[in-house]
Amino acid sequence: MDKLLVSPSPHIHAAVSTRSVMRDVAIALCPAILVSVLYYGWSELLVLAVSVASCVLLEWAITRWLLRKPSTVGDLSAVVTGLLLAMNLPCTTPWWVVFIGAVVAIGVAKMSFGGLGQNVFNPALTGRVFLLLSFPVQMTDWTVPQGFLRNVDAVSGPTLLGKVNELGLAGVADVDYLQTLLLNIGGSAGEISALALLLGFGYLLVRRVVKPWIPLSIFATVALVSGIFHLASPEVYTGPLFNLLTGGLILGACFMATDYVTSPMNVWGGVIFGVGIGFIVMMIRYFGSYPEGVSFAILLMNMTVPLLNRAFHQKKFGRA
Repeated sequence: MDKLLVSPSPHIHAAVSTRSVMRDVAIALCPAILVSVLYYGWSELLVLAVSVASCVLLEWAITRWLLRKPSTVGDLSAVVTGLLLAMNLPCTTPWWVVFIGAVVAIGVAKMSFGGLGQNVFNPALTGRVFLLLSFPVQMTDWTVPQGFLRNVDAVSGPTLLGKVNELGLAGVADVDYLQTLLLNIGGSAGEISALALLLGFGYLLVRRVVKPWIPLSIFATVALVSGIFHLASPEVYTGPLFNLLTGGLILGACFMATDYVTSPMNVWGGVIFGVGIGFIVMMIRYFGSYPEGVSFAILLMNMTVPLLNRAFHQKKFGRA
C-alpha cells in the first residue's frame, strides 16, 4: 500500500528515476573531479572521500535511527551532495571541517526538512556557506599542494577574484583567459577547469537531466551587468569574460542552481530565478566584502522559489 500513488490523470510513465538523475549528475561531475585530483593530488582525494562518506553515513543514520524510515542512500542524492560539497571546498580543508560541512548539509539543510524533495535550500551550498562563516581561515586557504601531474612544492596565493578584491584590476592585468578556461589552478576544486564543468553540463543537456534556461539566464545576466559596469568604468570594474570564467559561477549555475528541488518548475520562473542569481552575484563581487557571491546568491534565490512557482505555475492539462 505504501507504493500506491493516488493522483489526478493523466498519468505519464517514464524510465527516469531519482537514482538515474543523480547518477547522471555524478557522471557529469567526473571531468572536473578528475582534473582536480590530477592537479591537487591526495589532498583533494581525501576531501572527496570524507565528504561523500560523511554525507552517505549521516543520511543512513538519520533515516534509520531518527526518522525510523527505510534508508534513502540508494537514490544517490547523498553521494551527489557529498561530491558538490567537496567541489566547493579548498583541497586543503581539514577532514573534520569537511565532516562538519556534511553534518550541516545533510542533517540541517536536507533531513531536518524531511529529506530529498522537501528541502528549501541547496544542501551542499548550505554546508559550504556555514563553513565559510564559521571557519574563514580554513575556507580561504588556497594552498596548491603537489599533485599527480605537478612535481613541485606547495604554493599559496589568492584566487583571481581574491586579487581583484584586494588589489583591484591591477592584480589581474595579465589574465590569460584561454588558460582560465582550460585550467585555473587555485581556489576550490570546482574552479579548476571551466571547460571540464561545461563538458559535464553538456552531458546533462544531452541526457535531458537539466534544462538550459536557468544557467543561460545566469550567464546572460552576469555578462550584461558586468558589461555595463565595465563600459561605464573600465578602470574599476572587471569585464564579462573575467566574471564568467572565474570563481564558482559555472559550477553553481550548471550543477546547483538547476537542482530540481530548490529551483522553479516553470520556464519563466526559472528565467527570473537565474536573473536574480546573476544580479546578486555581481552586486556581491563589485560591492560586497566577499570576493565571490555565487553561494549566497543561489541560497537567497532558493527562498523565492515557492513564490515563483505560484506566480508562474504550470497550466493544468487540457486547459488553455
